[in-house]
Amino acid sequence: MKRRERRERRRPISDINVVPYIDVMLVLLVIFMVTAPLITQGVKVDLPQAEAQPQPGEGSPPVVIHIDQFGDTYVDLGDADLLPVDQQLLFERLRPLLDEAPGTPVMVRADASVDYGRVVDAMVAAQAAGAPSVGLVTRPPADGPR
Repeated sequence: MKRRERRERRRPISDINVVPYIDVMLVLLVIFMVTAPLITQGVKVDLPQAEAQPQPGEGSPPVVIHIDQFGDTYVDLGDADLLPVDQQLLFERLRPLLDEAPGTPVMVRADASVDYGRVVDAMVAAQAAGAPSVGLVTRPPADGPR
């Protein structure tokens, strides 16, 4: 008689190898853990979702921080003259005013040629002094709305 060979049929493995997916997931987790604290730092600014409209004059008049083309900073507290300040002095002048009237709006009016870092420094000082939000003063475009 013929000897029947018994063949073993190899069946395909139907399991999914998830080890590479776990490696990728762990790398992404480490990347997000490192970058998350860097993203949360900064100055909180409420950006408009449409073309900017003038703000209604409610409550107390705004405190305006002026930054001229040379980077010199001045603060207008409603007095007759603009007071020249640095970042620490700006904080010291705004703190008592914002403690008395916490809803006082703070606006930054900077020259277009000023270094962006100077504007951010003024916004940080105003935020540290207690300003709930800091606005930027702009002028409408010469050719009108688009």
